[in-house]
Amino acid sequence: MSATADHAEERTSPAVRLGFQPEQVVQEIGYDDDVDQELRESIEEVIGSDLVDEDYDDVADAVVLWFRDEDGDLTDALVDATTYIEEGGSILLLTPKTGRTGYVEPSDISEAATTAGLSASKSVSVGKDWSGSRLVTPKAAKSKK
Repeated sequence: MSATADHAEERTSPAVRLGFQPEQVVQEIGYDDDVDQELRESIEEVIGSDLVDEDYDDVADAVVLWFRDEDGDLTDALVDATTYIEEGGSILLLTPKTGRTGYVEPSDISEAATTAGLSASKSVSVGKDWSGSRLVTPKAAKSKK
């Protein structure tokens, strides 16, 4: 594949833009009938397998967390999500866009991410009704022996 084709895929595939890579294990939390099916399919196409659900009992490379304002405490949801991923892994936090039912204020996302020990990137549009924030777990300091 040429470099030009790679760049074209980055522009067209939201999953590639969001940093998903082939053969990653991606766990999905908060699935409901309102999620963006095109985004889910895009992620599955890039990783080459289905998303694993909340009952997956091994460590994932990344987590997709669909979260709405009425889903409870965002900090708790983020802390719980970090227990499922590798050190240095990422959480794609997906929240409804402004004006949609379940909208979450950006300041609430930032505060919850910081409290959960995550570093947040800027919010990006990932579909008609959803915004995404890529949250990264801190990489463990390498021990020197």
